[in-house]
Amino acid sequence: MPGTLALVGGAEWRDGCDFDAQLLAAGGTTEVLLIPTAAAYEHPDRLTDTAERWFADLGATVRTLPVLTRADALRPENVGPVTEARCIYLAGGSPMHLRSVLKDSPVWDALLAAWQAGATVAGSSAGAMVLCDPMVDPRGGALTLGLGLIEQLAVIPHHDTWSEDKAKRTLHIAPAGLPVVGVDERTALLRDSEGTWSVAGVGEAVAYLNATPTDLSVLP
Repeated sequence: MPGTLALVGGAEWRDGCDFDAQLLAAGGTTEVLLIPTAAAYEHPDRLTDTAERWFADLGATVRTLPVLTRADALRPENVGPVTEARCIYLAGGSPMHLRSVLKDSPVWDALLAAWQAGATVAGSSAGAMVLCDPMVDPRGGALTLGLGLIEQLAVIPHHDTWSEDKAKRTLHIAPAGLPVVGVDERTALLRDSEGTWSVAGVGEAVAYLNATPTDLSVLP
């Protein structure tokens, strides 16, 4: 049975993101495995510092896996920590870089296997986008290929600050029957091990089907 999945709308690890305690509990762990790939060109060390401070307040520790390039995702020594992890967090940054690094890699295969075996997997902003297939391209709002941990679902992160034009474009070009969910910052769209969806955090997650707001029951 797969573990809990969290698709976070961005602005992670700050006041209002108390759902992170729920993610740790779901994974039965006090350690987060942080994969900072999407922030490879945006000072990933600062990202680690932020995560460490936030999770320390929740009584947890952070282990950062240095997967920043395609070569890193192919290294055998980076597979074991993912296989053993009970709570895996994909940080925000560039979804295009994150996808190109992880796609068809041993690290991605290990993450998928860990989730299917019950580990919690969370992705924020870029991390949330690539976990879905199709994936929203933040450059213009079009849909492109994602990694597909969850298929037939697209997510718009930063929904409360996203360009209205891009959001409308995404909704109107989405194929008929494809759910699209806009997730606000400091908010998580959660899927538990039984496949039930819910929302936690300070904002909202709005589901759309055929460009019309609907409820979470349409999600896969």
